[in-house]
Amino acid sequence: MLFEFHISKTAREKYDFDKTLFATDGRIIFADFAAARRFAEKLSEGRENPVPASDINAMGLLDEVMHILIRQYEMENSGVMTRAVDWIAEKHGRDALDLGLLRFSEAFPSAPTALTPSLSPSGRGEEALPHQGEGFRKGALLEEMLLLALENENPALNAYSELFDATPLEDTLYSEMMGTLETFFEYEAKFGSQDETLLQILRAPMEESPESMRGQLLYLVEEWGELLGEKIVNQILRGMDFLSEEAIRDTGTGGSDGSAPPIPEFFGGDEEYEHFSMDKDWMPQIVLLAKNAYVWLDQLSKEYERDISRLDQIPDEELDLLAKRGFSGLWLIGLWERSKASRKIKQKMGNPDAVASAYSLDDYAIANDLGGQGALENLRWRAWQRGIRLAADMVPNHMGIDSIWVKEHPERFLSLDYPPYPNYSFNGEDLSDDERVGIYLEDHYYDHSDAAVVFKRVDKWTGDTKYIYHGNDGTSMPWNDTAQLNFLDPNVRETVIQTILDVARQFPVIRFDAAMTLAKKHIQRLWYPEPGLGGAIPSRAEQGMSKSA
Repeated sequence: MLFEFHISKTAREKYDFDKTLFATDGRIIFADFAAARRFAEKLSEGRENPVPASDINAMGLLDEVMHILIRQYEMENSGVMTRAVDWIAEKHGRDALDLGLLRFSEAFPSAPTALTPSLSPSGRGEEALPHQGEGFRKGALLEEMLLLALENENPALNAYSELFDATPLEDTLYSEMMGTLETFFEYEAKFGSQDETLLQILRAPMEESPESMRGQLLYLVEEWGELLGEKIVNQILRGMDFLSEEAIRDTGTGGSDGSAPPIPEFFGGDEEYEHFSMDKDWMPQIVLLAKNAYVWLDQLSKEYERDISRLDQIPDEELDLLAKRGFSGLWLIGLWERSKASRKIKQKMGNPDAVASAYSLDDYAIANDLGGQGALENLRWRAWQRGIRLAADMVPNHMGIDSIWVKEHPERFLSLDYPPYPNYSFNGEDLSDDERVGIYLEDHYYDHSDAAVVFKRVDKWTGDTKYIYHGNDGTSMPWNDTAQLNFLDPNVRETVIQTILDVARQFPVIRFDAAMTLAKKHIQRLWYPEPGLGGAIPSRAEQGMSKSA
């Protein structure tokens, strides 16, 4: 769906917008959200707060749907805009009408003065209105002036009023046009289920939700969705998703102002299959004790008054005590080699004694400072002599931000070739200790002004740059020391499956971290949302798809 909205000549010259956004007749055309993003980036230059592309996209949608409603009205009331031209000419004079239309064309070169047909599927253009005489041309301009007046009336668009500032039209009939059209449409056929005038129809969204573009789009879907059709409704729903994503990024929704972020609830939905193997005899009987590996080793060192920093140094007496107390499973948290960047991030953020997160992994290898694989095998054998099985964490959703997988297999992760937001910058410390790859957090993370959803990975040999998503479950902030795996890729799924099997060969009990994020419905909800269901993770609605896809 292509759409446009009014951009004054003054604003166009001031911001030097990308010329590829404009059609040959001067109209600004947004073919997709990427075009709205380019426009927003230009509009954001020199502003303290960047302009959300979601707002630009929403303005275009509102303008396009207004045109569609006018077209539908004309189909039921043929020649209405031509009659409106004659009505205004009679009330204000033909010369005043022509001067107003001319001034409008000069001030708003986006107006279709050449009457190039719309490229959208809305029905505007030659096919819908084949008669293109003088009355039609003036009617088309009057329609654009009418929508300009409505844009200036709309409180939800006040932040962008400079784009459609009608000051150059003040000494024309523009200032009196709306009152004249109010009277005209009262005499014309009514429209819709409530028999309203065309102006009442066009004003209804802003009256229903004066301060919210999202609310106005929702009104249009609920009131006119059947007329607009599935394709356009899906575009509107996607536009609402973009706005929802921006609301999540707003600090007012929770986080930096001390308030709690909203927690989504999930009930019902599609049924998902379940497939379990039969339990072994021991499984229902296991009594599991959880120990943070590093903390426990430090406690044992103090208790036994000797260095106990490796798994193979855990005393037999301690294992005897666990067995005596009835424990048949020992869950050691934090066994895997952890991300070095995770520790750097935590220390940089003000905790000099912090260690890396146990869920930001470098690789599925037992940490060297715990004694590595040999020390694990020693402990596993001694524990089993006492009837104790070992358990470990598995983190299938993500890896550490500087993990071996990120360095050597960036294709396994969700990424973009460009930053998702124009204000993102990556000028901080390189968190990688590998000369081949640079890893950079988004700058605003460090001053708590934005919990950025991506980090930058740079291949120092080829210059290839990817913006990789942090792990995220959509309920709070991104996990900024992690990188999100792309489970839409069958190669990634197979790699994770083989990794799980390898872990299972070493640990008969596995605790899956963030396991709910692997369910199909949550992968779609978070990373590929359906139209109208996006917003959990900022910038992902643009990547959304239907279930059938």
